[in-house]
Amino acid sequence: MTASSGSSSRYQAMNIRPFHETDTEEVVALWTVCGLVVPWNDPRRDIARKLNVGRELFLAGEVDGRLAASAMGGYEGHRGWVNYLAVHPDFQRRGYGRMMMTAVEEKLLALGCPKINLQVRETNEAVIQFYQKIGYKSDRVVSFGKRLIPDD
Repeated sequence: MTASSGSSSRYQAMNIRPFHETDTEEVVALWTVCGLVVPWNDPRRDIARKLNVGRELFLAGEVDGRLAASAMGGYEGHRGWVNYLAVHPDFQRRGYGRMMMTAVEEKLLALGCPKINLQVRETNEAVIQFYQKIGYKSDRVVSFGKRLIPDD
């Protein structure tokens, strides 16, 4: 799927395609530069786990053959999820994040997914504003988590 940001013709189109295992190191580097890698989640383990469950929802975005973006979608039959949306700083503010989200939303909708959830660190105001701008709203819920398999 090739998409254009529509915001300006000066930006190149982005090719959105399925993630390939050979993308692993580039994706980890992307997530790292975007500040998505945290000590308690091993990104390579997260990738390996994703490849075993719904790998068709793991997308990569390329601009001129360079990995510029990623998004990891998920669906368990009740809610869709988006994790690891990342756009390399060199490619931000060109509409590529919105294009990645649209691609994931379309794939989830085709599966019959009625709603998408995602989590953003409450201190990440820029990302919160991004999601609000593309139609996401804060749900009045408390997010709980319990680690079953430690990555450290």
